[in-house]
Amino acid sequence: MAETQTLPFKNLHSREYQGHKKKVHSVAWNCTGTKLASGSVDQTARVWHIEPHGHSKVKDLELKGHSDSVDQLCWDPKHADLVATASGDKTVRLWDVRSGKCSQQAELSGENINITYKPDGTHVAVGNRDDELTILDVRKFKLIHKRKFNYEVNEIAWNMTGDMFFLTTGNGTVEVLAYPSLKAVDTLTAHTAGCYCIAIDPLGRYFAVGSADSLVSLWNISEMLCVRTFTKLEWPVRTISFNHTGEYIASASEDLFIDISNVETGRSVHQIPCRAAMNSVEWNPKFNLLAYAGDDKNKYQADEGVFRIFGFDNA
Repeated sequence: MAETQTLPFKNLHSREYQGHKKKVHSVAWNCTGTKLASGSVDQTARVWHIEPHGHSKVKDLELKGHSDSVDQLCWDPKHADLVATASGDKTVRLWDVRSGKCSQQAELSGENINITYKPDGTHVAVGNRDDELTILDVRKFKLIHKRKFNYEVNEIAWNMTGDMFFLTTGNGTVEVLAYPSLKAVDTLTAHTAGCYCIAIDPLGRYFAVGSADSLVSLWNISEMLCVRTFTKLEWPVRTISFNHTGEYIASASEDLFIDISNVETGRSVHQIPCRAAMNSVEWNPKFNLLAYAGDDKNKYQADEGVFRIFGFDNA
């Protein structure tokens, strides 16, 4: 028993999913953990039906309509068939994956790079390259807040209850705003270099921040204090994710492995080898399956357009 606890991911395998023509920037699971969406530089998103214990050929659906890279996507937390995409073409689109059609679209003012849903599914927040934050009402797909910041804004997130909003910044801080007023509540000096990514623990105890200083910091959300840091990576941390039980955190960078660490002890429990810098890692909300995508190239140095999922009993 002790052996499985110390090496929980030891004999598990990754599977590869091919479909995109260029590199994959973002992977995200729907709320039931049955579908995975991938967004690519090839201007499309794809949706894949994943059976956690199955081995059938995976069907995928192409979502076409963007005229630039699909940089990030996220699913409606309350609806297993609705996914939102943010693109460099300045639009945000909402898709119904049962039909594959775009059901809503909003033209915003800049190249969109980050998108996240409020946990109750009512609002979507979008960040662009000009450090502007836009918040849309999902039902009408109309703009309800817009704010420009005078510092670099990276990944964004709501807390579980939706009354706090977090911005990671290029100054190494996390800005904490009240929601919906967007009044500043706190500035957390988190890192010595820019903060790139943020993840909220599914149990609501913590949030984690990944930074250009190669560290991941873990914060107690009620006290806004740093509890510990994860130090396994040596390059800027681009993407982080908590697993569904809140026991493990995955983090990735330009290091040629993805680290999985125990949240409570801070110890690394597993590394998944990878062949390129990673852009996106995300745990399934129901099972210990980790989707990951990066800058993989083939032997001719062309983008492979693949992503992988780790955690299967067999390859």
